Amino acid sequence: MTAPALTARPPLAARLRWAAADGLTLVGRELSRLRQEPGELIAALIFPAVMVVLFGYVFGSAIKVPGGGNYREYLMPGLFVMVSFTSVMAVTLRVATDASRGVMDRFRAMPMARSAVPFGQAGADLIHGVLALVIMAATGLIVGWRAHRGLWPTAEAFLLLLLMRHALGWAGCYLGLVVRNEQTADQFVPLVFPVTMLSNSFVPTGGMPSWLQAVADWNPVSAATAACRQLFGNPGAPAAGGDGLAWPLAHPVTATLLWSIALIAVFAPLSVRTFQRRGR
Repeated sequence: MTAPALTARPPLAARLRWAAADGLTLVGRELSRLRQEPGELIAALIFPAVMVVLFGYVFGSAIKVPGGGNYREYLMPGLFVMVSFTSVMAVTLRVATDASRGVMDRFRAMPMARSAVPFGQAGADLIHGVLALVIMAATGLIVGWRAHRGLWPTAEAFLLLLLMRHALGWAGCYLGLVVRNEQTADQFVPLVFPVTMLSNSFVPTGGMPSWLQAVADWNPVSAATAACRQLFGNPGAPAAGGDGLAWPLAHPVTATLLWSIALIAVFAPLSVRTFQRRGR
């Protein structure tokens, strides 16, 4: 007599529900951890507001906006993108801290979906991103920034920022699993700032040397910043048709979507696979 197959895999829909439920549980874990360490959350929310005031008033009197306009309106899309990009190192640090303290090993010993841990980290960071955008947008309104194209394009811009942040959250999760050491991850934090600065976020790229301008124009930070300027109707938005512009700046919304999809397609499976293999 043949024994029943007790190890048969459950249907795909059941596995997806299981992974989603476990992932949401871990999102809740990250949020509860912040309640126990409110200083981390407060610092993360104060940082965007400080950036608005610091860059807006320090650079505002020294930089001329191409085509004219208020520099703080030119600046705000760049700051939105900068904060979204710096989140990659925050996720890297949190994941590396959990790995170095043995938390990841305990997760592997539990009957949970292997994709739940990376999903939980990226999902929790997305909630942090919503709070940061709210704080930054409120501060921007106080200093004179406005969105001029109406409700739907404004919502599109913020959704695009959150999609990019979510994609970067997967990248941060993978880096944290690879590094596995919070001290090493902390040393990587300053490396994000050159990426955000070498772009059109704070200054026009037209005054850069030709080789450096090419790097800045193809930087995904520049594409995301140009997309937000276009959707918000802020100064510095790419001209219709994009004549003479690099392709990412001529089609910034499409370029940002493609960057985000590519990051998720690469780092989501890498994160899950790395989490699985670290336990072997």
